[in-house]
Amino acid sequence: MRFDLVDLRLFLHVGDAASITHGAARANLSLPAASERIRAMEEVLGVTLLERGRRGVGLTPAGRSLAHHARLVLQQVERMRGELSAYAQGLKGFVRLLANTSAMTEFLPEVLSEFLAAHPNIDVDLEERPSFDIVRSVAEGIADAGIVADIVDFGALEAFPFATDRLVAVMAREHPLASCRSLRFRELLDDPFVGLGGASALQHHLAQHATQAGRPLKLRVRLSNFEAICRMVERGVGVAVIPETAARRSRKLTAIRLVRLADPWSLRQLTLCVRRLNELPMPAQLLVAHLRRQPSEAASG
Repeated sequence: MRFDLVDLRLFLHVGDAASITHGAARANLSLPAASERIRAMEEVLGVTLLERGRRGVGLTPAGRSLAHHARLVLQQVERMRGELSAYAQGLKGFVRLLANTSAMTEFLPEVLSEFLAAHPNIDVDLEERPSFDIVRSVAEGIADAGIVADIVDFGALEAFPFATDRLVAVMAREHPLASCRSLRFRELLDDPFVGLGGASALQHHLAQHATQAGRPLKLRVRLSNFEAICRMVERGVGVAVIPETAARRSRKLTAIRLVRLADPWSLRQLTLCVRRLNELPMPAQLLVAHLRRQPSEAASG
């Protein structure tokens, strides 16, 4: 088979983006060049790799098989580069890390910036996903590592404690429930909510618990970050549920109240998971080692 690493990376980009156009852009190729490479791959293999539709493309069963093997090949290349970095100047390592909302916004910015400063030749592709999607992606080799809430089944993945994350309710100081020491999530569901965007892992998590309580969330507005949410809550637009670390930080600047949730799921252990630690490329092993050194009790706020 006449495949090269550019073909394999392009194919993975197209599969992840569900679009040849966006995949080509991520691979720094023109659309005609990308289309020709994929067509050539299909001709060599004698199978259809992509299902093409009006809204994009999807992987066929043969395409999913190719994607799996492509990830293994590229991971081995990254591992080789990491192990030879002492001899080959200019080779850059690459790590793909997935994280849920709390890890992404509250715990990773500081520790990840320390890692990147200490390893200028390693790039990290960080993406927010729901915990269940992260575990599946790590198991399938789509990502090198993931940080998830302990609500998932890790199966055969290797898992390590990362941080403690507590979700709390925030509301305006004059809200009728503002004087409570704690309350259950379902007690908030009569109120309108201020939340994150539809792609947020935390927002999916809260929506699921509201559905289980038989009272879907009444979202009045979606915002991009916790600080903006707290400013909107301060003005009485609605209530919100956010990480305690973010709520305490915003309380210094806004007139909000924090109330702990009595629901067991509001206190979560964030966990770092990998497929096989000793099989990761060296850059990914270095990142995992750095993340495991972070004191979880300090991260809990």
